[in-house]
Amino acid sequence: MKARIKWIENVAFVGETESGHAMVMDGSPEAGGRNLGPRPMETVLIGTGACSAFDVIHILKKGRELITDCVVELSAERADTDPKVFTGIHFHYLVTGKSLDHAKVARAIQLSAEKYCSASAMMAKTAAVTHDFEIIEA
Repeated sequence: MKARIKWIENVAFVGETESGHAMVMDGSPEAGGRNLGPRPMETVLIGTGACSAFDVIHILKKGRELITDCVVELSAERADTDPKVFTGIHFHYLVTGKSLDHAKVARAIQLSAEKYCSASAMMAKTAAVTHDFEIIEA
């Protein structure tokens, strides 16, 4: 996998992926940014949530569960000193579908966390990672 980061101005950058997508990232105004895009660490957090959501949806569909929506709400804490790594991340899944099996949803989340989600595995090296979920009937 390859990516390219190009400095725009001040503390703003454009990240370009190997798959041909681009994203502007910027620092806060306090750090010299103009708030043109998410902070780089915010992109790490949402990427981690998307990685896990991808797994959960894939596992549930493969298990023939009738999933219609999946939202992952993340909350994270960071270290006070540099490098300000994530020290805690909580994943709250809102999984919507028709007659979803509670045990299968729990197992999909567990498999994502313990086996499939490479982003979560990396984050778990510095952060206490926790998960919970709600099932919403479609």
